[in-house]
Amino acid sequence: MVKLTLIARVTDGLPLAEGLDDGRDVKDAEFYKQQVKALFKNLSRGQNEASRMSIETGPYIFHYIIEGRVCYLTMCDRAYPKKLAFQYLEDLKNEFERVNGPQIETAARPYAFIKFETFIQKTKKLYQDTHTQRNIAKLNDELYEVHQIMTRNVQEVLGVGEKLDQVSQMSSRLTSESRIYADKARDLNRQAFIRKWAPVAIVFGVVFLLFWVKTKLW
Repeated sequence: MVKLTLIARVTDGLPLAEGLDDGRDVKDAEFYKQQVKALFKNLSRGQNEASRMSIETGPYIFHYIIEGRVCYLTMCDRAYPKKLAFQYLEDLKNEFERVNGPQIETAARPYAFIKFETFIQKTKKLYQDTHTQRNIAKLNDELYEVHQIMTRNVQEVLGVGEKLDQVSQMSSRLTSESRIYADKARDLNRQAFIRKWAPVAIVFGVVFLLFWVKTKLW
């Protein structure tokens, strides 16, 4: 069965639409949604170039397609037919492009196309029962093949992004530590300068004061 459905812009990972009642019967649904968000983040970096892919995660599998710089993703039970999952995504893609195409690039806030959720739910219901005549016909459609779509493990896919995040965090930490070091070095140099020239300044100050007092008294 189809469990989750999310649509996001590939260029920046911005979520555009989602099935709002998705995941109610999924244990740890938030965990899988976080994996989806991490995947969208990776896609926005151009790390996964395949326009169609299946990604295994626990008892489920993510399927996604990318077209027009938009990613259409669904999570299904592993037993759910791969062909139906991708045809479901194709239906979503076609309608989403037809209805929202001109506004996709200019969307500035998350879930800008929340109204599309109605179409997601309506379409999902059509694909839930794999034994309907409609879905059996789709499974037997030889013109739509999914055998060549790659299947990978979620750790393999997200691991690349996690390593890049670690490098980025390390770089940020080193930059921060360098700034702290530079600040401390400036403070030490300032203190050394003061210790070196303060006595001289005091002597000159005393001499100037004595000279001024002497001129006043005379």
